[in-house]
Amino acid sequence: MAGVKPRNNRDSSRPKLIAVTVLMGLAWATLWVRAGYLQLVEGERLASMASRQHLAAEFEGGKRGRILDRNGRALAISVESQSVYARPLQVEDAARAAAKLSSILDLPARKIRHLLSSRTNFVWIERQVGDKVAARIKDAGLEGVYLTTEYSRFYPNKHLAGQLIGFVGLDGVGLEGVERRFEDRLKGRKAQFVAQRDASGRKLYLDAQGREMNLDGKDVTLTIDARIQASCEDALERTLREHGGRAATALVVDVPSGEILAWVDYPFFNPNTYRRSSPSRWRDRAALDAFEPGSTMKPFLYAAAVQEGVTDDSKLIDCEGGVYKINGQPIRDTHPRRWLSARNALRYSSNIGMAKIGMELGAPIFHRYLTDLGFGRRPALSLPGLGQGLLRPAAKWNQIDLAAASFGQGVGVTAVQMAQAYLCLGNFGVRKPLRVVHDPARVPEEDENGRRIYSEDVVRQVLGVMFEVVEREDGTGHEAYIPGLHIAGKTGTAQKASASGGYGDDHIASFAALIPAEKPELLVLAEVDSPVDKFYGGVVAAPAVKEMTLRTLAYLGRPAPSPGDAALAAGGETAESWRRKAVAAAPNAQSGKDGATPNLTGMQVRRAVEILAKNGIIPLIKGSGPLVARQTPEPGASLPDAKGVTLWLAQGQDRG
Repeated sequence: MAGVKPRNNRDSSRPKLIAVTVLMGLAWATLWVRAGYLQLVEGERLASMASRQHLAAEFEGGKRGRILDRNGRALAISVESQSVYARPLQVEDAARAAAKLSSILDLPARKIRHLLSSRTNFVWIERQVGDKVAARIKDAGLEGVYLTTEYSRFYPNKHLAGQLIGFVGLDGVGLEGVERRFEDRLKGRKAQFVAQRDASGRKLYLDAQGREMNLDGKDVTLTIDARIQASCEDALERTLREHGGRAATALVVDVPSGEILAWVDYPFFNPNTYRRSSPSRWRDRAALDAFEPGSTMKPFLYAAAVQEGVTDDSKLIDCEGGVYKINGQPIRDTHPRRWLSARNALRYSSNIGMAKIGMELGAPIFHRYLTDLGFGRRPALSLPGLGQGLLRPAAKWNQIDLAAASFGQGVGVTAVQMAQAYLCLGNFGVRKPLRVVHDPARVPEEDENGRRIYSEDVVRQVLGVMFEVVEREDGTGHEAYIPGLHIAGKTGTAQKASASGGYGDDHIASFAALIPAEKPELLVLAEVDSPVDKFYGGVVAAPAVKEMTLRTLAYLGRPAPSPGDAALAAGGETAESWRRKAVAAAPNAQSGKDGATPNLTGMQVRRAVEILAKNGIIPLIKGSGPLVARQTPEPGASLPDAKGVTLWLAQGQDRG
């Protein structure tokens, strides 16, 4: 057709396809270049940013474990608090940040600026700040300045068992006492764990294998009973207020288990304020301070001498009228006497009588018994820095050294060592370990576990004498007497060594008691350093032990039995059966002596039995009460055989 242009058959899709392909190639190339840049150039920085989104950057650790008493009462706990730290390399304007922190924390700006200008990656600014201060720090939003959670230690009972528990420093590390000894168990874990956030921002603590972990430390449970501890601290404080003195210690021990129920050091120490206290207040005197025990050492010598056959209850000793010289050195008795039986030399606490027994026993044997009892070496208790006392080798003892050691001078012991030795008597000659921490995994040393030091019969004789020390009105420990309760006790009054040499005017007054005497369940021991107005152990320490005993028994639901009760001892043993054993074991109990029956009416039953026992007679006891109401045969009649005396008991007035 004329005038019609021919149709263009060229296809435009090809150029378009090429253009799209080029554009796509450029886009992919750009992405690859970008990806390479991010991986090779920015990879490390971006990985760090991603890590901060998923991992907690806070410097955070677990809570320290608690310290509990035997009943689960908290003695030491951890309280959450906030601390301020900085990463100086992240701080852009140190001067501005220092000025702001100075106004919030009330610290010198110059000091803070110096910290923020350092080239380290971490510095503490202020530890354990209050909640209001922490909120102001957070609101300030300072670059490179952070808050972290720490735990401050709190002791809810203040000074209760303060020296025993110890304290932790600002870094949360145990520095004294149980806190130090069990640092590895108590401390919360930190550096080896990663804090990872979940989708909600909550933190999970994971180990290297990705398992969720608990950062908190483990608890430590003591054998101490907080209520017994409080009552004993109160009793000891009252003693110091009455008699004065520089310091005092006391221990209460459950005899069958060896568990320490109360551990008292005076002056008291409050771990909450350790930074305001002197190191002398931190010192655990019961564990560390050595003192010369005086007469509380005598029962161990007497038991050793009887065990070795050197003496017996009836052997007579010339006590020299109160003064006895060895190589020109005088030994004196407080109450001069001439002839005493060995039993009465212990009962009346004659230094001269015990010195003669000690010299007859000999230094090597006596020294061996002392070391077997635990003197001269550190006790195997779960505590740091226990004292070993002072016990020189027997080869270095001369005659006067041996004599002095026999009545508790010239040797140094700690209160814990003394309790360990008396625990052996309480277990009828078997050495058992003391315990202050409940730790089922602990295996006692072989020489502590069940080793017999004295025979049971020997210990019963010693306990019988110690019973008279408290029971008899002329006994040195009668101030500890509790009607109806059999107490075996021993007083101690020792001069203190002078810094200039020899002995000065100060004394250590002490008293140890085993309750009840026939089958001990409790051991109570107290010592007072340098009492002022009076210094005898029977006057100063014995009343304190009496009060601690009464309070402990009342708390444990074991009140002192009324006089005349048939069964005073635990485990079913009666006072009568114990008396029979004591009489049977006594070497001077002889039967078949002729003579007149004494007048026993109105006497305390124990005194009447003692008089008859000296003649080998075991009377038949009828009725109940502390006194003898009537007797058969009548006074003045010929003494019959051992089965022929009957005593009827009743309440009434003691005639002597």
